[in-house]
Amino acid sequence: MRSKTNHDLQRLLRHGQTEAERVLWQRLRDRRLQGWKFRRQYRIGRYIADFSCLEKRLVVELDGSQHLEATEHDALRTRFLEARGFRVLRFWNDDVLRETDAVLDTICTALAPHPPSGHLLPACGEKEKHGPACGEKEKHDPACGEKEKHDPAGRENKKTKR
Repeated sequence: MRSKTNHDLQRLLRHGQTEAERVLWQRLRDRRLQGWKFRRQYRIGRYIADFSCLEKRLVVELDGSQHLEATEHDALRTRFLEARGFRVLRFWNDDVLRETDAVLDTICTALAPHPPSGHLLPACGEKEKHGPACGEKEKHDPACGEKEKHDPAGRENKKTKR
């Protein structure tokens, strides 16, 4: 449960935004970034995240010059958030102001669905199994790299050297 003090702090942070926070918030608010819902100055545990997309468990932090001396605190904060399943992106205020579109592209990349890592099927030729380029179980497609040719009529052809 939020205490009145915590709620007041969040309100104070929202009203006292930096210029970089204002610029980024204008691009994130009201689902303006590819329809994703972002919150600003949102409490996660004992920390208040600058921006967060709860659906994708993404936190965006903007750092000013004061963070040059607070690297250990920032690292601790990042570890805390990551331990709770959040991915943390950090940007310098200056980068947000000068290269807003590049920052938004990075955020969009982090929000994009990621395919499973690794190959789902073995490459053609491994243990006589076919890979995704082949698509056939009995015959090899020329794209799979094997030396057997396909016949349009469906007859098996002899293996040839390529």
